[in-house]
Amino acid sequence: MNRRTLLGGFATTALAGIPTLSWAEVSVNIGINLPAPPRLVVIPSSPVVYAPSVEANYFSFGGQFYVFTNGYWYAGPRYNGPWTVVAPEFVPRPILSVPVRYYRVPPPAWGHSRREAPPQWEPHWGRRWDERREVRHEEQQEERREDRREDRREERREDRRDNRRERQGDRGR
Repeated sequence: MNRRTLLGGFATTALAGIPTLSWAEVSVNIGINLPAPPRLVVIPSSPVVYAPSVEANYFSFGGQFYVFTNGYWYAGPRYNGPWTVVAPEFVPRPILSVPVRYYRVPPPAWGHSRREAPPQWEPHWGRRWDERREVRHEEQQEERREDRREDRREERREDRRDNRRERQGDRGR
């Protein structure tokens, strides 16, 4: 009996130590450990800001923070993460349009790039990533159009219900 209890305790402890899958909670340590929010500077003619004092390609746009390192984009809701990998087609275009000169640690392959121009993403990710970005953009636009159509249909249904209630109220008087 004592042996069963001991084995059961080990099994419970082992199972409790197994991490569960949680897609929303996947985060990555990319070495950005800032003790406080960094000073952010606006990139001229851009809605993007960058952190010149951070030794990383660190940007912010639309309330999110983005880091480009080792050929991957990472995004986080706060200045210090948690960081998640972002597929290239989901990185906002203003972030991808930041000129090379604002990258604190530009990849060696960008040595031939003009500093005042954005990086040439196509050679890095191939043409298909931009095509997927366009398809995704078109899908999002179609979803928004369908949502607006559904909203208008619901408004018309509500108007018809209100009209019926008014007519029924008039008949009851």
